[in-house]
Amino acid sequence: MFPPRETNCPNPGCASDELALVPLSRRGTLWSYTENRYAPPPPYPSPDPFEPFAVAAVELADEGLIVLGKVVEGTLAADLTVGMTMELTTMTLYTDDDGTDRTTYAWRIA
Repeated sequence: MFPPRETNCPNPGCASDELALVPLSRRGTLWSYTENRYAPPPPYPSPDPFEPFAVAAVELADEGLIVLGKVVEGTLAADLTVGMTMELTTMTLYTDDDGTDRTTYAWRIA
């Protein structure tokens, strides 16, 4: 499960809601990608004006899991190539009405 959460297993076959945190690789290979050119609908936050952003599916180096996530600002689909090495980082997703930066995981070119 990515991003992690402590309860509520998303797999209908789970026998328990107790989930274990397991460290994952921070690097992987770009498996696929796309570019979002439309602002998400409410209630999801979106900057005004909206800026397109890339989304990447990255196959983790050690686990073979494919993790989908936003790509850091300034990197669009034209900058990406299947097979390139990507690295996990964090970035500010948005700043809420109280001025608090809300952080998310994101991929960047390694």
